[in-house]
Amino acid sequence: MSPAALATLTGGVAGGDVSASAGKSLPHRRKAIVPKADPVEAVPEERRRGRGVLSNPSGRFEAERREDVDDGWGALEELAAFKTEVTRERPKTIITRNESPDISFDRSINPYRGCEHGCVYCFARPTHSFMGLSAGLDFETRLFVKDGAADLLERELSAPNYQPKTIAIGTNTDPYQPIEKQYRVMRSVLEVLARFDHPVGIVTKSALVTRDIDLLGPMAAKGLAKVALSITTLDRKLARTMEPRASSPERRLDAVRQLSEAGIPTSVMVAPIIPAVTDHEIETILTRAEAMGAREAGYVMLRLPLEVEDLFSEWLLAHFPDKYRHVLSLVRSMRDGKAYDSTWGKRQTGTGPYAWMTGRRFEIACDKLGLNKEKRKLRTDLFKRPLRQGAQLSLF
Repeated sequence: MSPAALATLTGGVAGGDVSASAGKSLPHRRKAIVPKADPVEAVPEERRRGRGVLSNPSGRFEAERREDVDDGWGALEELAAFKTEVTRERPKTIITRNESPDISFDRSINPYRGCEHGCVYCFARPTHSFMGLSAGLDFETRLFVKDGAADLLERELSAPNYQPKTIAIGTNTDPYQPIEKQYRVMRSVLEVLARFDHPVGIVTKSALVTRDIDLLGPMAAKGLAKVALSITTLDRKLARTMEPRASSPERRLDAVRQLSEAGIPTSVMVAPIIPAVTDHEIETILTRAEAMGAREAGYVMLRLPLEVEDLFSEWLLAHFPDKYRHVLSLVRSMRDGKAYDSTWGKRQTGTGPYAWMTGRRFEIACDKLGLNKEKRKLRTDLFKRPLRQGAQLSLF
């Protein structure tokens, strides 16, 4: 799409200051918000049906930029649809460490690379560039399974100098994405954590988490497990467009109910909150989740790091052209005029009037519903190192 056409859709002038026809600047007018440029042409709908983003731009570390071009002989029509491809990898370690002061955990596990849920706003998309792949459709379709994750975890937990702290799972890509039904990496990881009496906190958008209630229930009874369901919207149609292969909002709410009834501490994450698209649902999501048994809640404002900015902008322009300028204006109002600010303490919630107002709305709603009155802290004192199969018993 040409800059002029984009400007028409967004109500501005392509590329720069809004100016008078004579070319004189109008200082009292704001700059028009238009896309920087289409990184590549959108992939035809029939090839990306059921996927989140619209395009598949080359990774930022690639020496060459590649895109599909119609040669006039119908070559694009012959290209196959994007299908899920899974590659097995053998990592050397499974526990990832971090020193970020603005998050509540210092270690995590990611059973998979990439995520078939296809959430258009996913902040983890740029990580696929390190694999020589695109943060676009590749992130949703070119997936990696970490073979031997359970054995690696058992080895790392058995190290004499290991000190237990809660392991977070689901902080990067979803451990219960559709391929988990076949590969069961998350299930095997939970089995190890249960044997070691090790605490775990899980975040997911999938109702598949209820499959593991038989493991999570006994762990929760010991104070070793918590689960958070991420619910972005209750609008089924919007959810299908924005996060096409995640569980429907109703199924996620039902998962909250099932987990809560099984005695597993369950919370709701309103994440991300998308200005002018989903922000009006904050109170409703919290109310529905509390009614289903959630006792804690959290939120994260929309984050658009690196390639995610262009991918989300492209999706937004296609699905909400009338809101395009307003949404991006609000996003930038929270990031000092930028699409993203990675500063610790700011990246999750943003700053400025809109961010402050949203935070207060969230706090007031939680207070009225009685959420976050008592946050359950997971135990570490039960941790034990069971003997591995074939290990020699001690004489003393």
